[in-house]
Amino acid sequence: MSEAWLDKLNWPADGLLPAIAQDAASGDILMVAWMNREALAKTAELGEAVYWSRSRQKLWHKGEESGHIQKVREIRTDCDEDVILLKVEQQGGIACHTGRHSCFFQKLENGGWQAVEPVLKDPKDIYK
Repeated sequence: MSEAWLDKLNWPADGLLPAIAQDAASGDILMVAWMNREALAKTAELGEAVYWSRSRQKLWHKGEESGHIQKVREIRTDCDEDVILLKVEQQGGIACHTGRHSCFFQKLENGGWQAVEPVLKDPKDIYK
């Protein structure tokens, strides 16, 4: 596959674009991560989400430890070509390392952040 599609994106100096993972069926936003060229190319090649871990400074195949792989159904970019949207099928229904469906489980209520989504599986049982 030609890499012209990768060249079309507006890569910043640090080489990282924000990547939004959206549940392809429900439309729920599951998480936001970062992708470099290699991560995006691998994602397209494998059909599974691969991100760049800023904390570990390495490629991160989503679900490599937890088993909660994201099967990619579509890859899109925005009008400025500087954000990636992945429409995914979330394996196991859990995208967040806290054991929740989505990383966006906190809601601002009465001047504070409240967890409004349940833990589906204890993280101690996910990450051994």
